[in-house]
Amino acid sequence: MKVLVTGATGFLGKALARRLHARGDEVTALGRNPAILAEMEREGLRPLRADLGDGESIREACQGQEVVFHSGALSSAWGPAAAFFRANVLGTRHVIAGCEAAGVRRLVHVSTPSIYFRFESRLEVREDAPLPAQPANEYARSKQLAEVEIDRAFGRGLPVITIRPRAIFGEGDNAILPRLMSRLASGRLRVIGDGQNITDLTYVENVVDALLLCAETPETLLGRKYNITNGEPLPLWGLIRQVCAALGYEYPRRSIPYPAAMSTATVLEAISRILPGQPEPLLTRYMVGVLAKSTTLDISAARRDLGYVPRVSVQEGFERFVRWWKEQNH
Repeated sequence: MKVLVTGATGFLGKALARRLHARGDEVTALGRNPAILAEMEREGLRPLRADLGDGESIREACQGQEVVFHSGALSSAWGPAAAFFRANVLGTRHVIAGCEAAGVRRLVHVSTPSIYFRFESRLEVREDAPLPAQPANEYARSKQLAEVEIDRAFGRGLPVITIRPRAIFGEGDNAILPRLMSRLASGRLRVIGDGQNITDLTYVENVVDALLLCAETPETLLGRKYNITNGEPLPLWGLIRQVCAALGYEYPRRSIPYPAAMSTATVLEAISRILPGQPEPLLTRYMVGVLAKSTTLDISAARRDLGYVPRVSVQEGFERFVRWWKEQNH
């Protein structure tokens, strides 16, 4: 099968592209990191350096493809609205246009459950849950708008299906656990709130499984959106304690009430917005919410419709990550 993976130099896209190549598919890996693209070329994948904001390049990349996996995105808790709009909304619009022009058999779109977040605890959130009137940050806003683009394309007849994977981790992770570890190493992390909140994580290869299932689902499921997690809600601060024990960090000794942390983050965000370049503040409102509030997703629809079964547990995935991290940083 001829497939295009956008965001192939990112964490999820790279894992997906390599799995597709390993099973014998003809993979075009589209991304912006030249070093990773060169590495993938040596492995036998077809590299393509392109920016999601470049509509002509994206349309050309879609030509001749049977399935397109759109995992490329600007994913960050902080940044200028224009940058998120260009990468995530215009980028998705460009992928859609390319798929429509090429007549692809299937577009599999990677969205995010960040669109559900509204600074309060929410358990077993379903795909049809009401979305907050005000998105939690510019990333969530842009991904919600990208889903609007997807819905419109489906209405025009594009065969598309969407997943919303939560908190992806594993070997190669350059975001969730490494950012947490950086804060632990600096001693800047504080327990926010009562430390009893629970969360969902998703091991990266389980997300790849879900993506592959989406590429082969019956046409009756097209247009739908699916939550993807490991299906193992766990205490967030218990996980952080496990990270500390496994990698030698000191668990945070101090805590800060949620209202105080939110007030601090609001001030820091306001300061960052008036500084040159608007650098990411040490604490954002979204980060405070994630560290203090419980969020779990209902994945029963993915289990029922896609046949999705998380093969790698959180514990096994964490152990794999720790081994990889130690090898990379020995």
